[in-house]
Amino acid sequence: MSIFGKIKDAIFGKKAQAAPVEAAPAAAPAATQAAPAPISEVDVEANLAAMAQGKDLNWRSSIVDLMKLLGIDSSYENRKELAQELGNTSYSGSAEDNIQLHKQVMQELARNGGKVPADLLD
Repeated sequence: MSIFGKIKDAIFGKKAQAAPVEAAPAAAPAATQAAPAPISEVDVEANLAAMAQGKDLNWRSSIVDLMKLLGIDSSYENRKELAQELGNTSYSGSAEDNIQLHKQVMQELARNGGKVPADLLD
């Protein structure tokens, strides 16, 4: 499994692995039958805040602390692999690169159905 996949699964839970809802059959449903509720976005900030209770980790801006919070190896090698998964082939492990990687992870979580506050995206 990809490192981003591990991050996503840790935050979104097992529902992230569920198959997408398929379109309704061609026949119209009965008037009394309610349409299935749309799948709501996962509140990334709330889930991470709940996981971080009682822990001294700066997950809001540190990719290392975010990975530690999720129980994922935060070594340089894993961060470099994560950066490559997200299309960043020039990751060097610098502080600037780590800040950028954190933002990329948050942006990718948002693209995958996560509700991420604007302050974590930019």
